[in-house]
Amino acid sequence: MPDSLQGGSLAGTHEGKPGLPRGRSRLPAPAVSASQGERLRRAVIAAVAEDGYADVTVAGIVRRAKVSRVAFYAHFRGKEDCFLAATREGGQLMQDGVTAATRALPAGTSDEEVLRVACRAFLGFLAGEPAFARAFYVDMQTAGPRLVARFEAAERRFAEMTATWHHRARARHPDWPAVPDHAYTALAGAYAKLVRSAVRSGQTHELPELEDTLVSLHLAVLAGRPWPQRESLAADPVTARPGEPPLPSSAPPCATRP
Repeated sequence: MPDSLQGGSLAGTHEGKPGLPRGRSRLPAPAVSASQGERLRRAVIAAVAEDGYADVTVAGIVRRAKVSRVAFYAHFRGKEDCFLAATREGGQLMQDGVTAATRALPAGTSDEEVLRVACRAFLGFLAGEPAFARAFYVDMQTAGPRLVARFEAAERRFAEMTATWHHRARARHPDWPAVPDHAYTALAGAYAKLVRSAVRSGQTHELPELEDTLVSLHLAVLAGRPWPQRESLAADPVTARPGEPPLPSSAPPCATRP
């Protein structure tokens, strides 16, 4: 079943719902401003996921958010600024979720298990936020130089997190190979490609099924580990198509533990 483009907590619309209270029951000004900003960020993610960035207008965003155009321009200079703010928030929540999941592991957890938990948190976050996944991994690539630069900066952060995990793991596994920095960049690009492919085909909800593939890819590149010959990895449930060999998978950011 295709993804619901409006799915997830980071996308929403208030069309057909009451606006913010006015008159004697109105909220304090700071609360009104905060609520307006949140509504606008949720609305732009929903609008971009449904219509594509190029077709989204400020009028459509404020209609979904059920706030005034004046309120919109009090928060943002235009739709690009609004979209940047919304994807910044979502990207930070994604990174924080992966980091929190790995830091919750008990001391002495193996490096491979830390990697697996990071992959699971990453894939689970995106599966639960299909609208954000589409906006972040599909539309940001075609939405202009500032948004492309933002996405590339996020990829660099993920590569740095992977490098930190690998460097710490190598202290405990001296047989693991040293790799050049662009290997971490390549892994970041690979997982982005995989996610983008899944989202475009309406299969964001199936991303958690790629956990084993992502772990194996990381270990093949960063630990010199042979690819496991297991039935579960014989065909990629997201990217394999009838009559075609499975496509190479990708790897998520590897959060590090203190």
